[in-house]
This record gives sequence, C-alpha cells and structure tokens, in this order.
Amino acid sequence: MIVFPNAKINIGLRVVEKRQDGFHNIESIFYPIFNLCDVLEIVESTELKFSSTGIEIPGNASSNLCLKAFELIKSDFNIPFVNIHLHKVIPIGAGLGGGSADAAFMLKALNDLFELKITSDRLISYAQKLGSDCAFFIENKPVYAFNKGDEFEPIEFDLSNYEIKIEYPNIHIGTAEAYSGISPQKSGCNLKKEIDRPIESWKQIIKNDFENSIFPNHLKIKKVKEQLYADGAIYASMTGSGSAVFGVFDKK
Repeated sequence: MIVFPNAKINIGLRVVEKRQDGFHNIESIFYPIFNLCDVLEIVESTELKFSSTGIEIPGNASSNLCLKAFELIKSDFNIPFVNIHLHKVIPIGAGLGGGSADAAFMLKALNDLFELKITSDRLISYAQKLGSDCAFFIENKPVYAFNKGDEFEPIEFDLSNYEIKIEYPNIHIGTAEAYSGISPQKSGCNLKKEIDRPIESWKQIIKNDFENSIFPNHLKIKKVKEQLYADGAIYASMTGSGSAVFGVFDKK
C-alpha cells in the first residue's frame, strides 16, 4: 500500500500561555497542502523493517514516528509485521508538519491495509499520543487548533481559488530555539473571526508569534517573506515555528 502524507501550513499562530507540564498552549488555523507530499509504502512482512530515501532524516531510525505508530496499533491488534519505506520530500524542521503527517498516514494505512475498522475518533486518539499536531492529519481538513495544537474545531475555510507558494530557505529551526524568544500572551482577538475577513486585510491582523523570535536571528527567512510580498503575494507568513514561508497569491 502506498499513501502520500501531505504538508500543512499555519495561518496565524499565537502562543497564548505556558502550561504547567512545560508545553505551550497555542491557537492557529491549520490548512492542508496537498501538492507537497512524502511517499509512504507499507508491505506485509515477516519482520518489522524501516528504510527511507529522499531528504535525510536526522536521529536514530528506530525512533521514527512511523514505527511508533505501528507499535501503537500492534499493541491493540494482532497484525503482522510490515516493511515500511518512507521517501521524504517535505522539508524537516520547516513548520510544515511532515513528520506528524507521516505518523498519521501510517495509522490510517494500517487501518485500511488490515481492515481493522478503527473509527476516526479512535485514530485521532492514537495520533494524539504521537505528537501535538499528528491528529490534524487524520481528517486532514481546515481546523481551528488550540491548547497544545492537538484539539480542533472544524471551520468552513477554502483557499482553492488562490495559489499557495511555499519557500524553504534550507534552515532547520528546532523547538527549543523557536520558543526561546517567545513571551506567551493571550490575545483579545478571535482568530476564527479574523480568518473570515478579506485576505487583503490579513497582513495587518493575522500574525505568527514565532516571527518575532526567529527573524532577528535568521534574516534570510525574513527576506523570503519580504520577497513573497514583492512578488505580489496578498498574504505571506512563516508557517509553524519555521523556517518555511508561504505566500497566498491571486491565481489571476
């Protein structure tokens, strides 16, 4: 079975408070990007294997989220081992959610491959154990995300009439670096209402808090955003904690 885990972008990202468990509560709009995908192949096997090509994945392969997703399902269902091959296309450490997508699509693929009939709600529960935004990729639809970025409210939101261009400046931003310059602050604004305003007004009202901490240390990322506006973007922003930047363009 071959599936295509896709990327996502954050339209607005506010860090509203630090939690007692050390994580942060955020609010953001998650929007799926279907033309930027990894390739994940799963084949039934006599032993569990994982391999990858494409962009090099840092760290030990045994800690890959795809393997962790398999172990979660294996602990509750008597499924055979699988041979997993991941061709990595979505940049790593870019705020595009590629690793989370791989894990979520692994859960969904195992469910389909072995006809486990796991409900969407239960798949979301599994995904929440793997990472904050993994659960988003189970249903893969635009949502308002809150708390740790792992709780969602569906929203009616569609950018299909626009072109979304993503630029990756080949800079890896780690979580520790991203949050080091953040001062959590609750906002009196309602992102769900702001997103319904004309896109032309987003530049003034919809912000990514991480830009304030990332741009001073990585001027290259700031210049990418400026160039997208120079090229005619209606709205441009860093996604997630960076370093990828996207621009929304009128297709005309």
